[in-house]
Amino acid sequence: MNPGLFGGQMITVYGCGGTLVSGTIPPTAGVMVWGVIAYDSRSTLIVMRGTLTSERYVDDILRPHVEPFLNGLLGAIFQQDDTRPHTARVAQDFLRHFQILSWPARSPDLSPVEHVWDQLKRQMPSCHSVHDLELAVQDLWAHLPQDNIRCLINSMPNRVVACIAAGGGPARY
Repeated sequence: MNPGLFGGQMITVYGCGGTLVSGTIPPTAGVMVWGVIAYDSRSTLIVMRGTLTSERYVDDILRPHVEPFLNGLLGAIFQQDDTRPHTARVAQDFLRHFQILSWPARSPDLSPVEHVWDQLKRQMPSCHSVHDLELAVQDLWAHLPQDNIRCLINSMPNRVVACIAAGGGPARY
């Protein structure tokens, strides 16, 4: 059975953003990136400057990127963390037509996409401008092997066990 499919119907889709800073650019000049991963696919990487508000989340991420991505995956279940733009009423209203996976607060060990961001950060070259940083992260995302994503998703049962063993706190995984 394909580990990305449960009962042949459901595909869990992990979406989240992260901030990347690298090289000699000031830490305040980082960029925010947002992407969705699934067992056999991923979204385009969205690179944003500025603050992500709930309105920007709906208008710049959910409507143009997440909605078509989820509509293309029969039985998709969307998972996101509990940051304010994600939990705002406007975002929740937009997502009401999709199946959403409830996710415990403060559980980054259980989100495979967080580990994708970690991989990208570790591979990030030194950049001297925000533009160079944007180009570098786009290139890393485009060349991230899908097998890496599959391994992270396949590790979910063990991550859940480790989180339970840690009493719901951080797990050494």
